This record gives sequence, C-alpha cells and structure tokens, in this order.
Amino acid sequence: MPGAYNGAGMGSDPFSDVAWSERRAEIRDDAGQVIFVQDGVEAPAGWSQGAVNIVASRYFHGAPGSAQRERSVKQLFLRVGGTLAAWVEAAALAEEGYAGALLSLLVHQRGAFNSPVFFNVGIDERPQCSACFILSLSDSIESILDLARVEALVFKRGSGAGTNLSALRSSRERLSGGGFASGPVSFMRGYDAFAAVVKSGGRARRAAKMQILDAWHPDVMHFVEVKALEERKAAALIAAGFSAGLDGEAYHSVAFQNSNLSVRVPDAFLRAVEEDAPWTTRAVTTGEPMETFPATALLERIAEGAWACGDPGLQFEETIQAWNPCKVSGRIAASNPCSEYLFLDDTACNLASLNLLAYEGAEGFDAARLAADVGLLLRAMEAIVDRSSYPTPMLDRNSRRFRPLGLGYANLGALLMARGLPYDSEAGRLLAGAVTALMTGEAYRVSAEMAARLGPFEAFGENRDCFLEVLERHRDALGRLDGAPAPLLRAARTAWDDALALARRHGVRNAQATVLAPTGTIAFLMDCDTTGIEPDLALVKYKRLSGGGTLKMVNRTVGPALRRLGYAEPAAGAILAHLERNDTIERAPGLRDEHLPVFDCAFRPREGGRAISPEGHLLMMAAVQPFLSGGISKTVNLPHDATRETVARLMLRAWKLGLKSIALFRERSKGVQPLATSPVACALDGRKRLCPNCRRPMVPAGACFRCLECGEVSSCS
Repeated sequence: MPGAYNGAGMGSDPFSDVAWSERRAEIRDDAGQVIFVQDGVEAPAGWSQGAVNIVASRYFHGAPGSAQRERSVKQLFLRVGGTLAAWVEAAALAEEGYAGALLSLLVHQRGAFNSPVFFNVGIDERPQCSACFILSLSDSIESILDLARVEALVFKRGSGAGTNLSALRSSRERLSGGGFASGPVSFMRGYDAFAAVVKSGGRARRAAKMQILDAWHPDVMHFVEVKALEERKAAALIAAGFSAGLDGEAYHSVAFQNSNLSVRVPDAFLRAVEEDAPWTTRAVTTGEPMETFPATALLERIAEGAWACGDPGLQFEETIQAWNPCKVSGRIAASNPCSEYLFLDDTACNLASLNLLAYEGAEGFDAARLAADVGLLLRAMEAIVDRSSYPTPMLDRNSRRFRPLGLGYANLGALLMARGLPYDSEAGRLLAGAVTALMTGEAYRVSAEMAARLGPFEAFGENRDCFLEVLERHRDALGRLDGAPAPLLRAARTAWDDALALARRHGVRNAQATVLAPTGTIAFLMDCDTTGIEPDLALVKYKRLSGGGTLKMVNRTVGPALRRLGYAEPAAGAILAHLERNDTIERAPGLRDEHLPVFDCAFRPREGGRAISPEGHLLMMAAVQPFLSGGISKTVNLPHDATRETVARLMLRAWKLGLKSIALFRERSKGVQPLATSPVACALDGRKRLCPNCRRPMVPAGACFRCLECGEVSSCS
C-alpha cells in the first residue's frame, strides 16, 4: 500500500496487553439480507460484535475476499495509527513512546479519528482526511456548477460539505439576459440528486450536505417548506405500497434526503418575532426591499417544517460571529452538515473523538489521562493538515492558513448514567461543562506549545487581538462551573491559564480546536452506548430485520449505574430482568423513584412514560457551548404530541441560551426511522390505512399510523 506505515521504530508491541480472538463479521440491511460478511477477523476479545462488524465492513481496506484485504484490527491500526505517528515524528512533534501510546489509545477504544482517516490514511500518499468541508458559492452559473463538482470530490472520499446559498439571486430577480433566475431552491434539487448517486467513501449509500439560507433572502419562505413537502410525497408513496426505509423506493424518489437545511437568523429577526414586528426580505443583487410580512409568520413556517420532518434548523448569526476567533479574516457564513464545524468558507476540518466512559474508574474520572490523550490526538490531527489532500487549491490554501481541528467526545450520556447522574440535572450539566472545558483548554494549551515549535497558524497575526479575546471568553466562562467536581474544575482552570499564557507568548497553531460531532460510526467502533453529546434514545431499542423480525438492543450501562446507585444482587438482577421483559425500567421491583431520572432517555418507552424534557436537551447544550471552539451536533428530541408552538418556543429559547444552532426532531414525524422503541413499530412497515377524518393515506409512525394531511393518529390495531 503506497504511503502505509511499516512499523519501523515502534519498539515494544503496543497490542501485547490485549487478548485477541477471531470472529465472523456480518452486516445485514433493513430487509435482513446479508450485505457483508468476512470470516477470521482478528479483534480484541473485549470488543463487542457490533464494533467488530463496523470495523471490518466499514474500515478494512482491500477488495473483500482478496489477499490484499485487511483481516485484523492490528493491521488497520498499524496502517492508520502507525502512519499518523510517523507524520507526527516527521513534524518534530512526537515525544518518546508516542506511536505506542497512540496505538494503545485506539485499541483500548479511548478515542478514534473521523471516518476519512480510517478510509484513506496509509493508502494514498496524499489522502483526504477531513470529514468537514465548508464550500463557497457565488452568483454565477460557473460557480453553481463548480460547487457540484467539488461536492462530488468531497463525498467520494467519505466527507460532508456545507454551503450558504444566499449569494444566489432569488427566483424573483431578473437575469442580465432577461427573464427570472431559477433561485437557490431549484439548484438545491440538482445538488441533492447528484449527492444521492455519489457514495460516501464508496462505502455508504448517501452523502451528507448542509444547505443554508439567510433569513433576509427573498426565497426564504419557499426554502423552509420544501423538505416537509417532500416528506408528504414520501408518505403517500409508502401508503401506496412503495417500500419504505431510508434507501427504499419511496424516499429514494423524493428530493432533499441527502441534505440538512438551516436558516441563518440575525438577532434583529428574533427580536421582531418577540415584538410581533414586520420582517422585510431584500434583493440579492441590489439590496432593495422585496417583501414584508410578520416575522412570526416566517418562524411559524420554520417551526412547521421542523415539526413535520426535522428540517429546517436555525443558526444564530450574532452568536456565531461573537465567538469567531478570526473576525478580521472574514464572516462565518456556513457549517458542515451537522453544524458542529462553523468556520470560514473554503476550509476543511479533520475530527477525532474521545470515549468519555473510558476515563471513568473506581477512583472517579481520570482527568490526567484525558488531558494526555488530548495531546496524543491533537498532535496527530495537526500533522494531518499538511499531509492531507484537498479538492481545490483554495481549500488547500485556507486549511493550511488556518489549520482548524475538531476534537470532541462521545458517550457523555453513558458516562452520566454510569455515575448515577440524570442527563437533565444540574450535576450532570456541571460535569459535562467541566469535562468540555478541560478538553478545550488542554487542546489550546497543546496548540500553543506546537506554535512555540512550529509557529502559529499563518493568519494568527492579523487576528491576534480578536483571537485572544475569544480565548479569554472561554476561560472566563469557567465561572459558571462552581459546584462541578473539584479535581476536574482545577484541571480545567490550570489548562486554560496555561493555554492563555502560552498563546499570548507564541500564538496558537490551530484556529479552531474542538467541536462536538455526531460520532455515529466511530462511536460504534469505540463500543459507546451513546453518540456525541446525546443521551440514549431508549434503554431498549429495536431494529427491523427480514420477515418482520427485529434486533433488540439493550443499553449496557444500566447494570453499572445500578451498582453505582447502591443496588446489590439480587436487587439489580431483578431490575435488569424487568427491563428485559418490559422494555422499560419504570415500575421495576425495588427501584427507588428518586433514581428513575438517571435512566431517562430521549424517547418514551411507552405512551405516558418518562423521557428527558426538550428543555433538558437545550440546557445540556448551553452548559458546554461556551467551552467549544465550534458548535454542537445535537438533536433536541420532542415527544410525538409536541405542538408546532412548542417547536417555535424552543427555537427562541435556544437563541436566548446562547447556542450557535438548533435542530429538533419530533418522534415518529418521519414515515420511517431506523430505530424504534417497540417491536410493534418495527412490524408496521409497509402496511396501509386511510385516515378516518380526511380519507387520505396514513403512514406508519412508530407504534401507530399518522395522517400527514390532518395529523390524525390511529392505533396499530
């Protein structure tokens, strides 16, 4: 393999303290058909079968069945981790034993890099390593078509991209040659269709993209409605008998299924909503007023779309710009598909995540180990910047000029549960804030150390004052954490004090250091019960298999949490048996009422059951946002009976809490979702029913049927 690391200079075997076994890796699709199988996969004996399946199917290199096919996790980690360690050493950033320490981190599932690193490092001389791209767009047909080309190159290597489309003149504005422009929504259809046929890294069906429109754009009303309209089309197709599923005939036939949509809103718009004042759109080409309507009317349309299908979300303009550390260099206009990477146009960011539960032990949370692992990952991510390839010269130049990185974490929800803390609690939020503050403070401290050796990022000089001002805002936010675990808070304060002192003296090497990504696939690699900052969806979840069968998945953190709360055997065993039988921990024999909040999840296990409140999701985001360079990929989950008014209220609440963006999902609002909280919900796929009110087709929605026309809900019986 060209560019692959050969293991030279590794020293002692970094895998010697791990027991290994051989497994069969197998992946099935939603219909239960085997779509991948590999026998004889060597993996750590302590890894779950799910982690083995993900690594073998997603990350092993070489044609299946060929002699060149990787067959061992050792091979994968030597190819990736060993190559990265060699790059770090070549950049004069490695300390003694670095390679072995990085490989140990990977094999013990304490951290992982984003998927493009596992796809491409050690394969190509100049691999594409960044997961997140922000691409620019101008109002010309050449730029419009070039964006499609660049996006395809990004998707091909397993990455995602986001773009603000507001530079495109609206469908109400004339072209220079006469007639009216198509408008951004028309071109969105073309971009989405092209994304649908370019596999992500050649390994997944769908690419991922973010499309953003500013609230002042004349086509904003059309923009906020388009995805909900496509959802209604998909529902009608499912009701007519076309196959459901994200890759089924119904959803494959409608637009915008590869895109997340967000409206960029300024404070002036949100104040107009509060004051019931008018809002005026303006022409892209001339800036002249185009249409005036109540600001509440636009927010209601946005909330309607989010209520119906989860899109659009909101991005808050002034908050984003206030935390922009490179204001002199430009405005932050867009984000990556999940809104965690918020930075300047034509830049890219490589990600890595820490598994927070791996730092919890008998003596409490190991802050020193986490800080050391931040240094291990950040040095590798820094080395990636210069060794990576980029699809355009501008992306190459800006990525090196600003050197943004995106370190984050997964398994926060499991960590809190294991410590006996409710996700929606002040103690839980203080712990999350302190962990995030330590991670980012240590990341900037390491970045400043690297700047002392190699120099700061190229654009630091012109942004020095605003950059240090933002770092000081991060450090000052530690005042919010009084009451957090004392050792964690002390470590965070020390990291931030050192980071600021070093940054004032040397600058920093990286314009951004941390984000909170969704960590979907790499969370499975690390055997996480929860992804990113999210709580668990439910303690028991079901995935549909062939013939109406289902795969039942039970949260593995419940047992340790019960022991932490003081339950001995056989009491803990009786509670776990109740969970296994009933799919809920509520009413379990011997479980004390005051402990129920520890096990609350995003979705209710049954009608009338418990769930984390929507405000609980928002407050957790608000607790950690001041300690992140970028944003948070986080879905605020709502119960199925949440109203449109509730959605609008939560959007305003997110703005007031100082979040950079917000996305909401109402349970069962789409005609299909990958996981359900009951086996009944999994069995409904493909059944048809007419609405008793309006006689329009109803669609399966969780454990019931729902009419997208009038909202009527009918039981599954």
